[in-house]
Amino acid sequence: MREQVYKLSDSVANSSSTERAAFIRRTYSHLAVAILGFIAVEYYLVHSPFAAKLASSMTGGMSWLVVIGLFMGVSYIANKLALSQTSQQMQYLGLGLFVIAEAIVFLPLLFIATFYAGAGLIQTAGLMTLLLVGGITATVFITKKDFSFMGSILSIGGFVALGFIICSMIFGFSLGLVFALVMVLFAAGSVLYTTSNILHQYRTDQHVAAALSLFASVALLFFYILQVLMSLGGGGDD
Repeated sequence: MREQVYKLSDSVANSSSTERAAFIRRTYSHLAVAILGFIAVEYYLVHSPFAAKLASSMTGGMSWLVVIGLFMGVSYIANKLALSQTSQQMQYLGLGLFVIAEAIVFLPLLFIATFYAGAGLIQTAGLMTLLLVGGITATVFITKKDFSFMGSILSIGGFVALGFIICSMIFGFSLGLVFALVMVLFAAGSVLYTTSNILHQYRTDQHVAAALSLFASVALLFFYILQVLMSLGGGGDD
């Protein structure tokens, strides 16, 4: 799922403080734009006339499978982009397409949360995600520790999660609250790993690929935090 982003002479870790600050600023500004774009597309989809039909076509285990599969796929692609000399135009295209894909995949859960779950549940999940990502980011930037060793752990964890989801679909058992809580920890670990790579591993011209990888992790974290809140409130769809 994830590959180590090679340290090169022009990596963030070896760049000047000015270059490093500019790279970080560009990465997080692109992340902010991606999140705003996701919100805009999702709002349109949730309130569109075909929302209910589209949401009902992908619920339960299928929704969980597509989300984790899409996350693993984009994590791999983002790191491939970072390792290659792919043009920034292609990287922008990848980021834009992934934002749209995530909005479509998240539609069943967000449709249910909007019209059938408790009021303000999505906003609560968003705030919790923002606070958790902020705390993880602060931890990485303050300690300056390199968490790249987590790449193999996340790879194994992702395939284990994928196996559980497939088994639940085959044998018909519910993944439930415990699985969602474990996946929140998994997603938080992914945010930690990606944030560490932003500080230590990427080159200073790879802000789009870095933003893509970080957006995938943040979106996954939001998805499972919302799943947990809906399960606790009795509004889960699994």
